Amino acid sequence: MARGKSPTFEVQRGVILQEAARLFADKGFHNASMAELAKACGVSKPLLYHYYKDKENILFDIADSYMDQLLAIVAGVESQDLEAEPHLSGLVMRFMEEYEHSQNQHVVLVQDVKFLQTAQEEYVVGKQRKVVAAFADAIERVEPGLRSRNLDKPVAMILFGMINWTFTWLRSDGHYTYGDMAPVVTAILLNGVKGLLKTEMRPATAVENE
Repeated sequence: MARGKSPTFEVQRGVILQEAARLFADKGFHNASMAELAKACGVSKPLLYHYYKDKENILFDIADSYMDQLLAIVAGVESQDLEAEPHLSGLVMRFMEEYEHSQNQHVVLVQDVKFLQTAQEEYVVGKQRKVVAAFADAIERVEPGLRSRNLDKPVAMILFGMINWTFTWLRSDGHYTYGDMAPVVTAILLNGVKGLLKTEMRPATAVENE
């Protein structure tokens, strides 16, 4: 009879994911070894393989579980049934707060997902698209008509361009926190989105609209 999983199995896997996220964020996925990870977790290398068969599956679980956290934030904000601008502000604030407390996971998502196997990468990217769609919907509510101009998702990507790379310059010992920056990001976006439909733009090609 096969031996069942111990009660602490998932707890230990969670520890491994936390340490792996820290290690991958610090050294990069390819530069971090299973031996280093085992040492960081305080377990032997053979025992580490009891929990995960390889680094790729660890990477997938880091990215996938982090995306689930972000989707849960989206669902939480949507459940509040806020008006358009508070809804968008709430999304930005909650994502910035999550980025601050899950910085290692965020760095791994941004820099290392490309190293996943194709099927795993597509699965994670599918969840990323759901997050982008949620922000695009929120932006369309603020300025109805952007979607008919195929601008809702590009504006959402501009927003992510502002917040996704804050880890490269916003320091924990700096003057401002992620929470301080969230209203600034929202104000920049809102003041830029309002009136955007009046902006003269060259017609987008079919390729650009895909």
